[in-house]
Amino acid sequence: MTGVASAKLIAITARLARQPLNRELATWGSRDGFQVGSFRIKPFLTDHSGYDSYMLLVEVDGRRLLYSGDFRIHGRKSDLVRRMMQNPPCDLDMLILEGTNLGTEKPTITEARLEDQFVDLAKRTSGRLFVCWSGQNIDRTVTLYRAAKRSGRTLAIDLYTAEVLDTVAQGTKLSRPGFDNLKVVFTAGLRRHYIHNGHEDFIDRMVEHGIGVARLEGSNHIVMVRDGLVRDYRAKGVTPTAADAFSFSIWNGYLAKPSETLNWFQLADSHVQHLHTSGHASSADLRAFAKAMDASLILHVHGSKWDVEQDGFKRIVRLADAETYSLPD
Repeated sequence: MTGVASAKLIAITARLARQPLNRELATWGSRDGFQVGSFRIKPFLTDHSGYDSYMLLVEVDGRRLLYSGDFRIHGRKSDLVRRMMQNPPCDLDMLILEGTNLGTEKPTITEARLEDQFVDLAKRTSGRLFVCWSGQNIDRTVTLYRAAKRSGRTLAIDLYTAEVLDTVAQGTKLSRPGFDNLKVVFTAGLRRHYIHNGHEDFIDRMVEHGIGVARLEGSNHIVMVRDGLVRDYRAKGVTPTAADAFSFSIWNGYLAKPSETLNWFQLADSHVQHLHTSGHASSADLRAFAKAMDASLILHVHGSKWDVEQDGFKRIVRLADAETYSLPD
């Protein structure tokens, strides 16, 4: 099971990967409890770079566990976590807590502060601003859309990101195709994919909001870019220059791998700047969240610093892979 929006996004991604789902996913609603055998489960929508993410409260045999899932408190839905910290589930026997950023120096500025940084970069750049980010990181898309509007530019996204927005934005205030300062770039590769998979109707709907790749030349747009898009941009004569800027707005660990995109801009002597904030909670926020939940035990998942970063946490349970654990009476 998963959230309603998550189920839709999983289906889109599976189709794009040419591995379409052969069944519909069962879904839940935030704070709507449901029963699975003897387990009572209650999902809580949370703040994370992955859209429609949840924490799970699990109750069985009079015991209560909260699984934090991946979360943060510096995104555009941070109020969800703060409200939970102000009114936490009572009498938790265990908190299963992620610790991806524990003891690291990964950036954890707010999305609002990141938006300011993109506005500043856009205003300092005389040409285009190309940005690499995940189409499913909707917080980041909103950040870049707001930065585009504030800097007098247009955000140019690919067909996949357009479908993501079109799918989840209905009934919300999220930016989507049809908004001012937002255009969909029609690249050959993605266009072929949508036609091959029988989704010409989506292309037809996007036409009025779209532009051809060649229109990127001579523009001042904020342009989505990644390796697959670079090939289609090149084929239509899009060429970066020293007047352009490129920002890699994903975890910088990915830069350890060869990047056709990064090389494209480095060879053009474009300004390159890493602007990003993590999808996971900072060390300080992990401690604050654990304190607010006040669980009897903490079982940690993710992260490699738990052995040296235990200050500020209650009793921590350390388990090996596949090891079982029984809650004490």
